Amino acid sequence: MQRRSFLKKAGLGLAAGAVAAPAIAQTPAAGLPTVSWRMVGSWPKSLDTLFGGMEFISKRVAAATGGKFTIKVFAAGEIVGGLQVLDAVQNGTVECGHTATYYYFGKDPTFALNCAVPFGLNSRQQNAWMVHGGGMELIRDFYKGYNCTLFPCGNTGTQMGGWFRKEIKTVADLKGLKFRMGGYAGRVLTKLGVVPQQIAGGDIYPSLEKGTIDGAEWVGPYDDEKLGFYKVAKYYYYPGWWEPGTEIDLLVNLKAFDALPKEYQAILESACADANGWMMAKYDAENPAALKRLLANGVQLRSFSNAIMAACYKATNEVNAESAASNPAFKKIYEAMSKFRSETVQWFSLAENTMSNFSVAAERLSQREGKAESAPKKK
Repeated sequence: MQRRSFLKKAGLGLAAGAVAAPAIAQTPAAGLPTVSWRMVGSWPKSLDTLFGGMEFISKRVAAATGGKFTIKVFAAGEIVGGLQVLDAVQNGTVECGHTATYYYFGKDPTFALNCAVPFGLNSRQQNAWMVHGGGMELIRDFYKGYNCTLFPCGNTGTQMGGWFRKEIKTVADLKGLKFRMGGYAGRVLTKLGVVPQQIAGGDIYPSLEKGTIDGAEWVGPYDDEKLGFYKVAKYYYYPGWWEPGTEIDLLVNLKAFDALPKEYQAILESACADANGWMMAKYDAENPAALKRLLANGVQLRSFSNAIMAACYKATNEVNAESAASNPAFKKIYEAMSKFRSETVQWFSLAENTMSNFSVAAERLSQREGKAESAPKKK
């Protein structure tokens, strides 16, 4: 009983993202069954942060159960395509899947709300809403209708605005643009004349290289460099207003999850919570150096103009209103998320944003002064 109580407590410590893996591993799961699962993902193996998140969960679960609960991971295309993860989990082809759920907005736009919506929550706000703001309960209730439950297990942070063959200076430049865009934001861009293309990560480069699409977005410098977009499109825009904090989730078949011993359920949930922090930390650590390498390769960094951002914001509000008017599930969850966002943005605007903005300005000033001091003195 003491061991069972300990394992349950380990599962409850999600916010700290700490699982006492060594302690659990040292206590063999005596009397518990051997369980083998399969996890499919939406990512190619080359993306060691997204696909690496799958491996992280698998290794943590195996270590915590003394190898009695194992999850074999499969990259996009090995069992199902990168955009078919939900279907595979829902119908029981596999027990779980690692994905960005906005890929399935065509089934229901509500799938975007726990992942990313334009001008929505950043990574910290998303985590706060899901864990302490009531979001998890609302989202899981929706997913029951698809024979799934889910566990947040990663976040990309605010993404970049993508790669373009030509500069995007005005709203008019968006008209007719064939742009790879994952998820719900495609509906927003459609209002501005863009022709959105939903293409899995591993298939974007050939489409961009062949000219099938005019531009593409993925995540940020670290992943984008690995996928090689800079070789065929030189203009790199920011910010990715459509993905201010993209949550990655582990979808789990309800029947498979309910069949697990309670100890295994707690360990799986804890492993996902730990992966959530691991992924965000890895992106924050790797993106700065990757961006420097991209710029050294001739990439032209550009920001979307205020006029473009304003037009996108207006179109976003229109699309959200349309979705809420026609979809009760979307309306219920979106209104709860919007209320949370309105309150948390006020808080972030004080200490967090003020400190960040000052630090950026101070660092840039320091760099300019350092260059001036090191410059040769005129005689």
